[in-house]
Amino acid sequence: MAWVVLLLAGCVEVAWALSIEPTRGFTRLLPTLLCILLGVSAVYLLTVSLRTLPIGTAYAVFTGIGAVGTVTLGIVLRGDPAAPGRLIPIGLIVLGIIGLRIFGGD
Repeated sequence: MAWVVLLLAGCVEVAWALSIEPTRGFTRLLPTLLCILLGVSAVYLLTVSLRTLPIGTAYAVFTGIGAVGTVTLGIVLRGDPAAPGRLIPIGLIVLGIIGLRIFGGD
């Protein structure tokens, strides 16, 4: 169950990262409130997963999901470049996440 919560935490982190830009430097109230809510929710879910997962493993997976998800959605939704110089390192992060899931302990 901790891995499911961690996956959810990573997904919320992606939503949080994408919610930063619409705040326009935290000058717009509703986008700013949403951004804060998402950030707090992501960290809360991470802490729940830490009840059983090692902190190093959980944090690496959490930030990995955030990085991969944010780059992917940036490419798909916002037209960010999809050059090999960006995709190869993202692939390595995915391999690292898989490795931590397999060998990182529960």
